[in-house]
Amino acid sequence: MALMFPRLARNFIRNGYFPTDEPTLERLLSALAPSCGPMCILDPCAGEGVAIAEAAHALGREQVKAFAVEYDAERAAHARGLVDRCLHGDLMDALISRQSFGLLFLNPPYGDLTRGVDGNIGYQGQGRPRLEKLFYQRSIPLLQYDGVLVLIIPFYVLDAEFVGWLTRHFADLRIYRAVDTQFRQVVIFGRRVRQPEQLSDDAKAARTLLLQLGQGEIEAEELPDAWPFLPYRVPVSATEPEHFYRVTLEPEQFADEVQRLQGLWPALDAHLGAAQQSLRPPARALSHWHLALALAAGAISGVVTSKTGKVLVVKGDTHKEKSLTTEYTERDDGSVAETRILTDRFVPVIRAWDLTPGSPTRGEVLTIR
Repeated sequence: MALMFPRLARNFIRNGYFPTDEPTLERLLSALAPSCGPMCILDPCAGEGVAIAEAAHALGREQVKAFAVEYDAERAAHARGLVDRCLHGDLMDALISRQSFGLLFLNPPYGDLTRGVDGNIGYQGQGRPRLEKLFYQRSIPLLQYDGVLVLIIPFYVLDAEFVGWLTRHFADLRIYRAVDTQFRQVVIFGRRVRQPEQLSDDAKAARTLLLQLGQGEIEAEELPDAWPFLPYRVPVSATEPEHFYRVTLEPEQFADEVQRLQGLWPALDAHLGAAQQSLRPPARALSHWHLALALAAGAISGVVTSKTGKVLVVKGDTHKEKSLTTEYTERDDGSVAETRILTDRFVPVIRAWDLTPGSPTRGEVLTIR
């Protein structure tokens, strides 16, 4: 099977980026088989998006939704043209729905975690802290049960802790050496299962094999040209992930979002147009108490003409004042204790501008408290 997206010249190692070589990618895709229905697949360290795009085409592009996360801006921009949805950002800063993907293609960054950093980014482990372990811990909850894992890591990362995670989380584990040996990578296949009460014989055998490979006692077989076993069937995804976004935005991304959404200006009338509409009349005539309360609250304002012809421009408001009271109490020893009590009091104030023709107070502002 020929790959549809040949590797580009700019595919080089940078910031822990080790892209999957073409022969390895072509061979591992032959180990996958589609289901009859919609599938969601994810590459949380997608690089340029070539690997997950190839997987989508191998499974049937019309029924697969490909999702990707990539830290590097240039590579993320390239991946957006190949997948359905791509996040530019750190996987640790992304919110993604759990158990939403039938295939997890994980080729994480390689290297040790910086001392003191592991506690700040949620790494949980007792063994040697590695980036591969951190990305594994963060990614596995996103894979649905019975989903397929394709994990590409250096063989020496397989210590007792990492092997224990794999054998508890996955069944039907198979491991092969990548075709390109430059980065000493192995390809691990597995099907996610619920944690069993005790390890089966197959899991114990897989654990022994993985430990021997990790310690360099034996060497894995090269990934075969043609897959000799029943393929790993990628299960149907019931729904697309409800959440798939970054928690924070870079300044450039924030500027792009502001430009795309244009703030609230397109919805100005919806949010602020109500203030320009005429108020509906009340269902019945207001009592004097209702009128005074509405005036004091500022709900009634403007020009008011009384039956006697008096014309006022009124505006009501309410403010808070504190009233002070002092109490004196004589103690048993004859001394006097002074207690000051501050009480909040809401004071309505109605101001009226007298515009009545011929009125002696015409032009003056009257205050009603």
